[in-house]
Amino acid sequence: MKKGIRITLVTVAICLVGLLFFVIQGMNEKRIRQLTCAGVKVEFTDDFKFVTAKDVEGYLSKEYGAYIGQRLDSVNLLKIENILDGKSAILKAEAYTTPDGYLNVKIRQREPVVRFQEDNNGYYADEKGFLFPLQRNYTSMVPIIDGALPLNIERGYKGEPKTEAEKKWLSKVIDLVNYMKDSKIWAENISQITVRDNGDLVMIPRLGKELFIFGPPTDFEQKFDRLSRYYTTILPEKGNGCYSTVNIKYNGQIVCRK
Repeated sequence: MKKGIRITLVTVAICLVGLLFFVIQGMNEKRIRQLTCAGVKVEFTDDFKFVTAKDVEGYLSKEYGAYIGQRLDSVNLLKIENILDGKSAILKAEAYTTPDGYLNVKIRQREPVVRFQEDNNGYYADEKGFLFPLQRNYTSMVPIIDGALPLNIERGYKGEPKTEAEKKWLSKVIDLVNYMKDSKIWAENISQITVRDNGDLVMIPRLGKELFIFGPPTDFEQKFDRLSRYYTTILPEKGNGCYSTVNIKYNGQIVCRK
């Protein structure tokens, strides 16, 4: 077979394959356009339980309206994502449809690093300082801070703190709880943190009666070093329950009071 004929046949074959591909693609697109939405499938990319699949269905039913039974290509995916992104415990939602006729929603929830508790109000903060309310479905096991919180947060609020002073304080507290988490030993041994009226943080241990006066959320390494020295040198000599408060906020000092 002459070279020119072979080239022509190869070219024709490639064109036929390409044409067949576009025909099949067009048929698939036509079939998808004719599909109606059979339901929603919800996937979570994390292990938190703030939001359930039933919650997602409820949000869409209430705020989007009917989608089941509607043409699949008429479902407004951007609107669905915006509705779900507006929920306080959802960090990001991704919506898409598949040829099986389903609306698919992939949910990434916010990851709290600390919980704040006031008399009649409780809320979480994530790594970036975004505040969001406690959720009825699930309680995250993170450090709890209560007392005279320098945050003016109304019930149900979501978003960043409103003032620069509040943002700065929250940022330092997040750094503190991350330091405790990274050290492991302090995250395991400190059960709660209370803020006094003068702004001092007070660490409450899981074991023992001492209250550790930490001061402002600064100089973490030095203060925890003093706390460690209390446990390794003073406590073995004096015994449990000898002191009611241990002040570690001053540089170079461990002030113990009965």
